[in-house]
Amino acid sequence: MKIIITGSLGNIGKPLTKQLVQSGHQVTVISSRAERQKDIEELGAKAAIGSIMDQDFLEETFNGHDAAYLMEAFGREAFFDQNLDIIEAHKVIARNYKAAVTKSAISKVVHLSSIGAHTNTGNGILVFHYEAEKILNELPSGVSIKFLRPVGFFSNLYRSIQNIKSKNAIFQNFGGDKKEPWVSPYDIATAIAEEMQQPFEGRTVRYIASDEVSPNEIAAALGGAIGNPDLQWIQLTDEEMLNGMLAAGMNKQTATGFVAMQAAQRSGLLYEDYYKKPPLLATVKLADFAKEFAEIYQKT
Repeated sequence: MKIIITGSLGNIGKPLTKQLVQSGHQVTVISSRAERQKDIEELGAKAAIGSIMDQDFLEETFNGHDAAYLMEAFGREAFFDQNLDIIEAHKVIARNYKAAVTKSAISKVVHLSSIGAHTNTGNGILVFHYEAEKILNELPSGVSIKFLRPVGFFSNLYRSIQNIKSKNAIFQNFGGDKKEPWVSPYDIATAIAEEMQQPFEGRTVRYIASDEVSPNEIAAALGGAIGNPDLQWIQLTDEEMLNGMLAAGMNKQTATGFVAMQAAQRSGLLYEDYYKKPPLLATVKLADFAKEFAEIYQKT
């Protein structure tokens, strides 16, 4: 197959590209960074340099392909752009994807959505995944779509490295001993590759999770891996969390959305649809991630 990969060579895109190329597919990877072209080509894929905010670029790039992996991606710096409406920006990207798929021969789409995309209320910043799914569902019926909804990423815990080093703690507005699902980007990449290479029809949803562990278990595992057995996971109030994000310069809409998302995580709202038919847990466990975390921690 001729397959489009969006999201460049990130935590998901790089292992996904490797898997699909090794399986014999012709892969085109979209990246906004020209310096990524060499890395993409070294994996055996073709690089398409341009912006997913550019509908004309996407229409030209998608032309002649059979399938596409779609994700709405922004760099971390976007969270601090005071002029960005991140929800509307994600809707623009989804509309661009819809236009590009419609004008191409693509009949198979695997879309990276998220836990919480089953609702447009109470899920905070994740409402943009609900909106993206809604837009892509407007595609012609001949386009089959698999909506992948991973749970919270283990890799998001890298954002806590500086607080661990300076304050010996992970700070979030959820915590405690209640187990909840987490996922590794490697397991997401494997799931995408699986779906891309098997037949599916219509519009279906697949949840992805790697392990079920509590925040306190995470603190213990990461602390053990970095040689800090006293590492704590400290639960802040929603107000404390919001004030901290705003003080760090985060866009107010984004900060408010993240706090609301994690409040829904704390209450269990995010997992209501997930637990109706929970998936089999994938390969990467907390102990595996802790080793990876320790390597990154020591280099940071």
